[in-house]
Amino acid sequence: MNSGMQKKGERHGMKQKIFTVLKVIGIAIVSLTAIILVAHFIGRMINNRTPDGGINESMYADINGTKQWINIYGQDRDNPVLLYLHGGPGSATSIIDYAFTRKWSDVYTVVTWDQRGCGKSYATSKTDTITSDIMMQDGKEMTEFLLDYLNVEKITLLGHSWGSLYGANLALEYPEYYEAFIGTGQFIDPRENEQRLYDAAQKWCEGDEEGKAILAKWSPDSEDSIEALQARNEIMERYGYGMMKDGTDYNVFATVLFNPNYTIKDLIGYLKNSGREFEPYLPFFTGDMSRLSLLGKYDYKVPYYNIDGDMDYQTNYQLACEYFDRVNAPEKEMFVMENATHGLLESRSIEFSEIIHEIAKKRGYHLALCYGQAEQCKNGS
Repeated sequence: MNSGMQKKGERHGMKQKIFTVLKVIGIAIVSLTAIILVAHFIGRMINNRTPDGGINESMYADINGTKQWINIYGQDRDNPVLLYLHGGPGSATSIIDYAFTRKWSDVYTVVTWDQRGCGKSYATSKTDTITSDIMMQDGKEMTEFLLDYLNVEKITLLGHSWGSLYGANLALEYPEYYEAFIGTGQFIDPRENEQRLYDAAQKWCEGDEEGKAILAKWSPDSEDSIEALQARNEIMERYGYGMMKDGTDYNVFATVLFNPNYTIKDLIGYLKNSGREFEPYLPFFTGDMSRLSLLGKYDYKVPYYNIDGDMDYQTNYQLACEYFDRVNAPEKEMFVMENATHGLLESRSIEFSEIIHEIAKKRGYHLALCYGQAEQCKNGS
């Protein structure tokens, strides 16, 4: 009888201990969640402030039968306008891009745009089919929207990766809309780009059986699946050419947590849709995007600038150099970031920003030195 009561007491004591531990864990989780939510609210509030004399607006623009999200941020409303075209295709950067695009906001009013079917545009512009014609029309209409909304005659395009192929085509097709084109991680031709990466990877794999096994999952002729593209990226990571080999020069967690453009609901939606955004773009990436190849298209009516990493195989650096040599433009210049791969504008955002400022100065925008006097600075006074 005493033994049974003792065991019963022990079981009760154990349950009490477990309950106490779970209670402590629950309190800790609730407390941590509360701290994160408060930090998120305060961080968003601080980062969402509009600079004195500047602009900070987010909206959904009516583009080609859809609503697509943009943010407009600048320290001086009189600054020239720059439209940033993210990569992918289908890889919106709005979750983090304010961390590096705002570094240009003293010389440009920077517009960040989540393209069709991705990022904050996902729910309002989903589509089963992506074509070059659709994307070009989106770009034209977004440009026209900005020209009208911001009351400017022309804007500058800055495209990264897929965005550089996209932006170059827009500059070639509609030069009357653009002051200059800046390409970074310059993408020239889908087929030739993949072939050059494959040729290089075969050399990297020599004597490495595990590397050969990874490469066997991908080739320029078998990149029509997520698995093949994952193998492609794994090969570059393995041999030190990965997009983010240098990490980032800003804290990613804090950047996401304090993002002024993302509510908690937005963050949950981003996590929910992560990976799904790219699916409609995969057939485009392996098919119709080839129509936007820049090979044979060398005559620009606007200044042409490149900022490239000399270790970039995601979009082949040598191919970008060969193309640059053949470009005819009113002005052209290539800036090379040494020992940099494809993620250069994130991994070395300060160095990248310095180049953007140098280009702005070449364009006559001395705004970093004379804030608030844009017209006088542009005229050199």
